[in-house]
Amino acid sequence: MALLGQIRERSIFLIIVIGMALFAFVISGVFTNNAGSESISEPIALVNDVEIDLDLFKFNVEQTERNYNYSTLKSVDAVWNQTLRNVLLEKQYKLLGIDAGIAQLEEIIGSNEAFLNDQRFLNESGFFDFGLFTNFIISMKNNNPEGYENWKAQEAQLISMAKQKIYLGLVRSSATHSDFEGKFSYHTENDKVSIQYVQIPYNTISDSTISISNNEIKKYISRNSDKYKRNETRSIDYVLFDEIPTEEDISEQRKSLEKLILNRVEYNDVSKLTDTIYGLKNTNDIYEFVSEHSSIPFDSIYKSKGEIISDYSEILFNLPKGDVFGPYIDGNNIKISKMIDQKKDASIRASHILISYKGSYGALNSIIRTKEEAKQKAFKILDQVKKNPNLFGEFASQDSDGPSKNQDGDLGFFKEGFMDKSFFNFVNKNRVGKIGVVETKYGYHVIKITDKEDVVLLANIIQELIPSESTTNEIFKNATEFEIKSLKSKVEDFESIAENSALSVKKIDYINILDEQLPGLGDQRQIVKWSFSEDSKEGDIKKFNLSSGGYVVVKISKIRDTKIAEFDEVKEEVRSKLTIQKKTDLLIKKYNSTESIEDLSKKSNQEIQNASALNQNNSVLSGSGIEPYIIGASFALKENEESKLLIGNKGLYKIKLISKQTAPELPSYIAYKNSLRTKENLRINSEIFKALKNSSKIVDNRHLYY
Repeated sequence: MALLGQIRERSIFLIIVIGMALFAFVISGVFTNNAGSESISEPIALVNDVEIDLDLFKFNVEQTERNYNYSTLKSVDAVWNQTLRNVLLEKQYKLLGIDAGIAQLEEIIGSNEAFLNDQRFLNESGFFDFGLFTNFIISMKNNNPEGYENWKAQEAQLISMAKQKIYLGLVRSSATHSDFEGKFSYHTENDKVSIQYVQIPYNTISDSTISISNNEIKKYISRNSDKYKRNETRSIDYVLFDEIPTEEDISEQRKSLEKLILNRVEYNDVSKLTDTIYGLKNTNDIYEFVSEHSSIPFDSIYKSKGEIISDYSEILFNLPKGDVFGPYIDGNNIKISKMIDQKKDASIRASHILISYKGSYGALNSIIRTKEEAKQKAFKILDQVKKNPNLFGEFASQDSDGPSKNQDGDLGFFKEGFMDKSFFNFVNKNRVGKIGVVETKYGYHVIKITDKEDVVLLANIIQELIPSESTTNEIFKNATEFEIKSLKSKVEDFESIAENSALSVKKIDYINILDEQLPGLGDQRQIVKWSFSEDSKEGDIKKFNLSSGGYVVVKISKIRDTKIAEFDEVKEEVRSKLTIQKKTDLLIKKYNSTESIEDLSKKSNQEIQNASALNQNNSVLSGSGIEPYIIGASFALKENEESKLLIGNKGLYKIKLISKQTAPELPSYIAYKNSLRTKENLRINSEIFKALKNSSKIVDNRHLYY
């Protein structure tokens, strides 16, 4: 695309278009909207009036991008969360007087896998030695100042981790549970009830009979504004001008590839002789040929028919050796393919039962059997599976020491080089269905050959389908003309202008200020930033270059600075809630006078259902779905007592308690207390951060810089 851009710049056509484009830019206010981040005076963030260091934030973002291969915005988000966490917790450390000394630092470093596995820090016994580590740091300080500065930054992170460990330990120690809570947890889990019930589903009343006005919806949103809080968002309309090759462009590329198939004779200006240029069909160096003419290097891996991902896989797989197929269109590429080689039964599928022994490669520490015991067990299993080959999977899941036991021993298809040599030799030389024992460094394998497939080696010349210069110029002209017409017309004419030009207008709603990906457009951070710019307003129009090639003309159709969701955004959700409310009122009015579940069953024409062994830890009511309130209410009844009409998730209920089984008391409930504490501790880390964040004043200016 860079080459095409250079060609465009030298085109006479562009001289004409540039004048049009400049006019468009002036009208759309480009010169006032493109101020770079260098002129921004605002800090990237303030957390309780503490200013976040911009340079450090940018450095950490770059490091995150590099280390984790994240996109810029994903890296920004990761660094943001970690920065907030550090700042908020650091304040707590100061309030509580928490600091980390050498002992805490040693503990953190001594539990880090990277340090524990570093040979430089291991003593003669192979264990991590903090003294060796300290000496290394001292040496680095004296001999490698740059490396030492990097270590100081890492040390600061480790100290922060140590402080956090102390802080969270203090918080967790306060998360205690009483004997009563332990007892309650035990009975919640183990007390059981059996009930009879009648359910009157809400769908017994048709939605069409329920009328919900827009005014009712608006009142509900107003009364429940906390539930419908929103960040400011934008909506855009856009017209896409893709750089797509025409049929004529494709035809020219096809002709160009056809010339590569057979030998051709060309005149050499240097030697003044004619040279024979070998084509794909006759070349003696397939590697060099593919490297010269294809965008993707030669793939020397043999493939089965199922591994050839193409609409033409059947044709390609069955090509005679040496034949060439194409040119053919495959996705966004145009290709020619040559059959290089074919191998029969070279892709093999097998299952195995691994019997490892103490000292065998990769054996778990729990394996204590000797090599001879492993051999005896393998041959014993062999005798058993030969008698019952269909039970091979069961034996594998029960007896195998390999990870494939979870797949009944199935290893899938593999080729030469993917398995131990002796293992592959067995499956390669024997027929499908053969069962035998093979020894490898991993132990003894009981092997069953389940399938074999032929494989082929293809050479592919692959070129991306690209538009010609004339096509790209025409696309640029069309996009520019559309932008200019739109800017000169009324805002509401955007769609009609597109329609008159046989163009399609697409919409994207509820774009957030830090969004990166836009549906249908991909990574378009530039559009998001523009739409949220202080200078941008509803109706603004601008053309953007797409990194994938082509252009998009965008109109800001809606600016939402409100903190409450708009009517159109949530009206159907609210309508559904209000519909259920009205159905509930109607059903209660109709059936509230019923005296028994038998009476209710008769009047509502709904069957009496039974549910047994219900407990309060399980919110699923058999035959009705998730109904925690209904199950909980059952435990409040006495035997043979009936409830009033109850409002559930799926309808109205009337229940009758048949029996209640109270679990016997325990001498101690410490196990349940500990279980509650464990669950609580798992929540503490995230909940503390959430609580500190919610109670803090945070000014987020990330959108000004990214």
